[in-house]
Amino acid sequence: MSEEKILDSYELLVDDIIIDVSIVYTEQEPVPLYTISVTNISETTKIILEKIREEFVSDESRSLVVGQEDFDIETVQEQFRKKIFKLLTKYFPNADKKTMDMLINYVLQQNIGLGNIEILLKDTNLEEIVINNAQEPIWIYHRKYGWLKTNITMPDEARIRHYSTIIGRNVGKEITVLNPLMDAHLKTGDRVNATLHPISSKGNTMTIRKFAIKPWTITDFIGDNSISCEAAALLWMAVQNELSIIITGGTASGKTSMLNVISNFFPSNQRIISLEDTRELQLPKILHWVPLETRLANPEGKGGVKMLDLIINSLRMRPDRIVVGEIRRKEEAEVLFEAMHTGHSVYGTLHANNVNETITRLTTPPIDLPKAILPALNMIVVQHINRKTGKRRTLQIAEILPSGDARILMQLNVHKDILEKINEPLAIIETLNLYTGFSKEEIKEDLKKKEEVLNWMVKKNIRDIHKIGLIMSKYYLDKHYNI
Repeated sequence: MSEEKILDSYELLVDDIIIDVSIVYTEQEPVPLYTISVTNISETTKIILEKIREEFVSDESRSLVVGQEDFDIETVQEQFRKKIFKLLTKYFPNADKKTMDMLINYVLQQNIGLGNIEILLKDTNLEEIVINNAQEPIWIYHRKYGWLKTNITMPDEARIRHYSTIIGRNVGKEITVLNPLMDAHLKTGDRVNATLHPISSKGNTMTIRKFAIKPWTITDFIGDNSISCEAAALLWMAVQNELSIIITGGTASGKTSMLNVISNFFPSNQRIISLEDTRELQLPKILHWVPLETRLANPEGKGGVKMLDLIINSLRMRPDRIVVGEIRRKEEAEVLFEAMHTGHSVYGTLHANNVNETITRLTTPPIDLPKAILPALNMIVVQHINRKTGKRRTLQIAEILPSGDARILMQLNVHKDILEKINEPLAIIETLNLYTGFSKEEIKEDLKKKEEVLNWMVKKNIRDIHKIGLIMSKYYLDKHYNI
């Protein structure tokens, strides 16, 4: 007899439909199972709803969803809502308005929405939703439990392709046999990658990286022990004094989250231009911020806007700060380092697992920058995810010396789970002394004051990005801001 253990359970409310979620460990499976069940719709009602769905999905309706050139899911849903209502009144003549609305939402969700994926999208505990093919169940990445198998499967490969098609059309992109790879996003900001068979040999795939409804803040990072208060104060001082920073790490290590966190420290009287492939950054609303996004070319190869185009264009927009989602190519890095040399503060992310690897990536192909220009960059922050525990931590913080070498200032003690100070800053103190006149003692006093403010915000549980932005603004206006 197999052992079964419930690790967790909770409820979701999706368009008035109550969903029970259970995370269960069984001996037969290598990972726990994430199971969903609809609790306020009986099995009998589900059978009737399936009959209504089949009656509803005519060839005419199907062609409307798949073939319409100016497809807009909201318009189509409104048209279908009226048709479904007529069918439901035939089978459920005595249903009240609340029940009727819930049943309509269920039929819409299962027919022209993303089906049960809509439920997964509403679970704020999930970071990733993955469809590998129609034969395997959907996988999800849970914030607490890591990778889990679900009890949800796709009916066939055509349904996966259909979902990819409607997602793409909503943002002006397409996926076809000739263009079998697609990067897109949902209107909620969730990033979507899709591939078609035979490029993905087991079947069509979809990978959805969920957009954080609540952006990460510096107080979240300190409260969750992702970074120490001392390290956060150092980053705050660097950002306040316009030092350029690159954040590195592996996939899903929290690079973009850290980029969002250090954006908490931007002053409100400076112009910030952010450049991303897909919009992920969320900055305090009091900031003077202009977000820009790249765009793929159309099937004729026209209308594409590359990251390099955005970087060059941003320099004509009188930016004080330039924030780049990810640096990938030599041309992008060259322009960004030129921007640093001409007095712009630059912040961006790069794939590299530690400080030494970051220097190697910057100075060898494909980026291949000369080491002599690296001192224009002031700091490197390395993020790390422990795949076993799912914990994200700041692994290393380093400064760049005049030689172009990196000097580690803080490093994570993995056994103690503490970010320890390794060295006192040298280049940073010299730079601040040169441009601000601050002595080493004054810099230490400033860091101490910043730690006090950060500790106060953590103690008061201030985790709203806009409130933090307001506190930063007041701090910059009045260094004696009363906390």
